[in-house]
Amino acid sequence: MATKIRLQRHGRKGYAFYHIVIADSRAPRDGKFIERIGSYNPNTNPATIDLNFDRALYWLQVGAQPTDTTRNILSDQGVLLKNHLLGGVKKGAFNEVEAEKKFQLWLDSKQTALQVVKSKNSETARAAAKAKLEAEKAVNKAKAVAIAEKKATANLAAAEAAAEAEAPAEA
Repeated sequence: MATKIRLQRHGRKGYAFYHIVIADSRAPRDGKFIERIGSYNPNTNPATIDLNFDRALYWLQVGAQPTDTTRNILSDQGVLLKNHLLGGVKKGAFNEVEAEKKFQLWLDSKQTALQVVKSKNSETARAAAKAKLEAEKAVNKAKAVAIAEKKATANLAAAEAAAEAEAPAEA
């Protein structure tokens, strides 16, 4: 049986999220599957990926073939790198300790890059909110000035009308 690591669509129209599953290649997209190993939500920024790392690595080692999108997800999470490093250990290129060091180094750099992206996104959102607030304050100030001018004009007209009303009464 040829097994695939692929996405199974869930969610409503226009707002999909996916389960990452192991399925027979002949099974329908949203049909029967062997095991669910994670989920992928592209609607968040950055996309949310919840993956059972050990099970994904196991299925890769027993020959399950990922689809293009799941290959990108597995690569992003480091499963393909870990599989590659374990293959190097089996061939004797280096030992398991060196492989684990390389993987941890990659994982640390990946986490740092992710934190930079998240902080940049939050800074951008904060700056946009601040600019929006400043623009709103400017509009409110302009409205307040216009209202003050209108009231001043109305008060001036009322004072003139009162003065005119008193002037004929005295004469």
